Amino acid sequence: MASIPAPLPPSTANWHWKNKTVTPWAKQWFERELTTVRVNGEGSEEVGIERVVEVDGDVELGQRKSKLITIYDCRVVLNWSGTASDGTAVSGKLTIPEVSHEVTLDGTSDYVYEWKLDTDRSPAVEALFQLAKSRLPAALEAKFSAFPAAIIDTHGKDLTVSADPSRQGSPAPSAGASAAKSTQGDAALKKRAEGAGVVKSSGVAVNTTRVTVDAHFMAPADDLFGLLTDEKRIPQWTRAPAKSKAEPGAEYSLFGGGVQGKFVSLSAPKEFVQTWALQSPTWPSGHAATLTTTLEQGSDSTKVTWALDGVPLGMEEEITRNLQGYYVHGLKSIGLGTEL
Repeated sequence: MASIPAPLPPSTANWHWKNKTVTPWAKQWFERELTTVRVNGEGSEEVGIERVVEVDGDVELGQRKSKLITIYDCRVVLNWSGTASDGTAVSGKLTIPEVSHEVTLDGTSDYVYEWKLDTDRSPAVEALFQLAKSRLPAALEAKFSAFPAAIIDTHGKDLTVSADPSRQGSPAPSAGASAAKSTQGDAALKKRAEGAGVVKSSGVAVNTTRVTVDAHFMAPADDLFGLLTDEKRIPQWTRAPAKSKAEPGAEYSLFGGGVQGKFVSLSAPKEFVQTWALQSPTWPSGHAATLTTTLEQGSDSTKVTWALDGVPLGMEEEITRNLQGYYVHGLKSIGLGTEL
């Protein structure tokens, strides 16, 4: 009698190409998230997305060589509505021909917005229409930047195989990996790893490396430092609740709890160091990386560099996309302007 073949080890199973179509889920995500977008004018004016009329296209999550890849290209049609300063109800349609991985994460082109006004024109109506065209794109792009991570967080566990049930989708450590000795305390957290290393998380050795992302912003370093650390200002670019007390040892939480950690040190306005953990099935349980954010003031812009030490091997592309999508694009969405 033939024996049943043994299952592939996680390291082998995760190496093969897999695809999962998530288009129905994506349409529901757009309907739920985009209809929360609203902006206000200086007076009583307000405008927002009333309904998602159409999401035409395909959305997939792929895995190749242990790396999760978002694959999507959609045409999105929205109804928008608002109230003008004189109380007039105003409505129209907005078509976005391309919402895709390439536009959102690769930055190959800018979003295109095709506007239509259905209400008879008047000075108050025209003012609200201009408010919609000037303010809604940034709010929508903040939502679009969160879409790839939402796909991975929701469906990544269905494509990855892990040797440890508590670490679904995380790369399995090599059998011979040995934990690097570390010194306890904030001084150890601040120390930057040079290249790949091995750390222990919940008693399990995790092979790690560094991911670095940088961008130039048209704002002074001290203002950017405040935007990145001040609890009251962070939601301006994350479009989500935040918890942040900018002092060593204080806990912080960004993107509605999607990223959590503690401040290790702050040297305003040039640098601050934080522990950093992604609240996702693909991130090893109990593991914390170290994020060093440096700000270099130039003559006409400020260069911000995010250097994340302790990224589990195999997650480099995912974390790079997260840093670019959430941090860089988030700051871009509020009009600072960037050069990637």
